[in-house]
Amino acid sequence: MFMKGKRLLIAALAVSTPLFASGVAAQDEGRISIIVNDTSNPYWFTEGKIAEETAEDLGYRAEVSSHKGDTNKESNQIDTAITNGVEAIILDPANADGSIGAVRKAVEADIPVFIINAEINEQGLAQAQLVSNNAQGAALGAQQWIKSVGDSASYVELKGAPSDNNAATRSNGYETVLSQYPGLERVGVDVANWDRTQGFNKTQSMLQANPDIDGVISGNDEMALGAISALKEAGKLDDVVVGGFDGSPDAVEAVKAGEMEYTVLQPVAIFSEMAVRMADKYIKNGDTGIDGEKKLFDCFLITADNADQYTDPFVLKQ
Repeated sequence: MFMKGKRLLIAALAVSTPLFASGVAAQDEGRISIIVNDTSNPYWFTEGKIAEETAEDLGYRAEVSSHKGDTNKESNQIDTAITNGVEAIILDPANADGSIGAVRKAVEADIPVFIINAEINEQGLAQAQLVSNNAQGAALGAQQWIKSVGDSASYVELKGAPSDNNAATRSNGYETVLSQYPGLERVGVDVANWDRTQGFNKTQSMLQANPDIDGVISGNDEMALGAISALKEAGKLDDVVVGGFDGSPDAVEAVKAGEMEYTVLQPVAIFSEMAVRMADKYIKNGDTGIDGEKKLFDCFLITADNADQYTDPFVLKQ
C-alpha cells in the first residue's frame, strides 16, 4: 500500500491538517472516476493508484482509466463517467487546450472535476487544479546540474510533450537558470514526449551530431533514463552529467548507481490523495475546503546524499 509511506511527506508540504484528517469511511458513497495518462509510466501509475486507494478508503467505488494522451479517448472516458453517474472526476488532462471541452461536458452534467498534475488553459471549470511547482522544481534541478557539469559546457535537452504545459514550464525553468552562465552552450534539443524509448532514440541522434557533450538535462525521468541507455551504448556515460525530473523509482536507483546526477521529486503522492479528499468534501458539503482553484506543490531534489530517504514510490522522508 502507498498510503502509509506517502504521509511521511505531508508535514513538509504545509497542507492544512483538517483536509487530511481521517475518519470512519462510509460503506458506499458512490463512484469516483479517476482518469490518468499512461499507467505504464510509474509516475502516472502511482497517481492513479493513490487516488484509487484514497477513494476506496473513503467508501467510494473507484474506477481508474488511462487516456495515454489521446483527447478523443479522454472525451469518451468522460462520457462514460457521466453515463455512470459518478460523484466526481479526478483528471490528469491529456491536453492543456484539447481537454477543456471534455471537462466542460462533465461540469455541465453537474459532475465536479478535480485536475491533477497538468493544467488546463481555462479557469473556472474545474473545482481545483493541483499541480507540482514545475518552475521551482526545474530551478532546483538546473542548479544541481550546474554544480556537477560546471559553468562551461555543452549540453543537450530532452523536452516533454508540447500538449502538456509542464513541458514548457520545466524547459523555461532550466533556461532561466542556465542562461545566467555564458559558458554553457545548448547544442541540441528535441521532444521525446515523456517516453523512455524516444529519449533513447533522440539522444542517439543528438550524439551523432554532437559526440562530445558534457551533459543532458531532461524534462522527466523516463526520457533521462532513455538518454542514459544511449550514453551507455555509446560508451560515454562516465563523461556526461544527466539530470531528470519526477522522482521515479528507476531514476532513484540510477542516482544511487551514479548514472544519474539527480532527479526532482514531484509530490504526486500528496496531491493525488488531496484531490480525492477535496472531492469527498465537495460532494458532502459543496465546498473544497481551500481557497482558490490552482494549488502548487513544491518539488524536492533527490541526489546520492539523500536517496536512501526515498521510502516508497514518489515519497521522500523529510
